[in-house]
Amino acid sequence: MATIGPPPIRTVVVDDDFMVARLHSSTVARLAGFEVVGVASTGAQALSVVKDKRPDLMLLDVYLPDLTGLEVLRRLRGLGIDCDVIVISAARDLDSLRQAMQSGVYQYLVKPFELEELRRRLEEYAVHRARILGQDPDIAVEQEEADRLFRAGPAGRTRNSLPKGISAETVQLVSRALAGAGDEGLSATECGEVVGIARSSARRYLEYLVDSGAAAVRHRYGSAGRPERRYQSAAQ
Repeated sequence: MATIGPPPIRTVVVDDDFMVARLHSSTVARLAGFEVVGVASTGAQALSVVKDKRPDLMLLDVYLPDLTGLEVLRRLRGLGIDCDVIVISAARDLDSLRQAMQSGVYQYLVKPFELEELRRRLEEYAVHRARILGQDPDIAVEQEEADRLFRAGPAGRTRNSLPKGISAETVQLVSRALAGAGDEGLSATECGEVVGIARSSARRYLEYLVDSGAAAVRHRYGSAGRPERRYQSAAQ
């Protein structure tokens, strides 16, 4: 008898650029374990498609002609629709990143990027989802398993492999802040404001990411005074 595998991850693609939506849909459809169940080019269409199809995952652009993608996400959350979201957008401003983080998006992928990067993120999501669905909801989860379920940033580190005073959750938040900052990067002060931690703490996490190869640092020289350290995601 043939083995029946898990159902495909039902995915909706939202992007106002027809060619981009088509390209992303094709990428999703070619991945084993994924299925495209809807495509939308406006916020209104996205709300309608998601309410109708109830997907597992939505690839969501921020810049849409009627509503922003973040407003679409807020409305869906208000309706109790809790599909996972990967934001895919050219929006690099800190406010967009902050709102996305507060709405619980799984990842924030900044345009432009190689399709291989999108495939990698989707495969990573599939592994994460399989772990979540594989848990018995009536069994208490130990700390080690909780660390695996809550992703620990770009290097996939768990709490036990981190230096003293560095938490996996904050590594993830700082990493997302850098990913959304674009070519300008962030100073320690700006990072602290985005994540909601002190400047000194932000600097410690940023330097940890630099040491681990997940971030890079450069100096920006002003008219006077010491140069400012600006941090960027290593993927930029």
